[in-house]
Amino acid sequence: MVEIGKYINANGINTHYHEAGQGEPLLLIHGSGPGASAWANWRLAFPALSEQFHLYAPDVVGFGTTERREGQDYSIDVWVNHMIDFIEAIGEKKVSIIGNSFGGAIALHLVYRRPDLVNRVVLMGSVGNQSTLSAGLDAVWGYTPSFDNMKNLIKIFSYDQSNAANDNLVEMRYQASIQEGFQEAFSSMFPAPRQRHLDAMALTDEQLKSIEKSVLLIHGREDEVIPLEETSWEIARLIPNAELHVFPHCGHWVQIEKTEEFIAQVIGFLKRTKAVNAV
Repeated sequence: MVEIGKYINANGINTHYHEAGQGEPLLLIHGSGPGASAWANWRLAFPALSEQFHLYAPDVVGFGTTERREGQDYSIDVWVNHMIDFIEAIGEKKVSIIGNSFGGAIALHLVYRRPDLVNRVVLMGSVGNQSTLSAGLDAVWGYTPSFDNMKNLIKIFSYDQSNAANDNLVEMRYQASIQEGFQEAFSSMFPAPRQRHLDAMALTDEQLKSIEKSVLLIHGREDEVIPLEETSWEIARLIPNAELHVFPHCGHWVQIEKTEEFIAQVIGFLKRTKAVNAV
């Protein structure tokens, strides 16, 4: 996977995405941290997952190098519609989805609104139910660009604090956050007070109970951004065909801190549930 991928027109939005592999289509939706993009989110998992699946990893509108229209409003409806348009643009009738954090909320809304487009869903450190804004998420959405601020965010994201001591990683994420147009779009998405933005991403309990697809929730036990108990634990309780795997000694960056274990969980779940659904 390289930082520059392909472009496709998704209902008028010139959308940047990465594609690799063959087989069952798998859509990867990234999170909402400063400087977030498909490449930043999925670069470590992409090679191994592409050996098993046909991967599509787009930059959601407002992030990465997907087109930013002047005066663009951002909301859960805008982001969900963009992903629906992207699925239709690539010509796939159905996809399975991995959604990370904010991307998990998009995945939940998508499978609720358009179950015809979805096979199975993996949610990683996901929001999407009624929950309370954590101090960690408030700090992420309130980020203003500086090397030190990015270093502090990585401390919040990671259980392994050596990530925050890795100046190369901090510099990479900081530089990503100050590319042209990135911070301007990011700062317009989640202005204070920020609980309202989390509320807007939430489905009701009844809506979650109505989702019939197989869902795997993955969460780091020490996640300070999206605390386990209020989110994945509750979502897994509500969705009828949901299961939950919790990684100990892991923060919000499961795909970075537990890369191999995360990949094994995803492949095992998708292969197993495909076999079950085919019976």
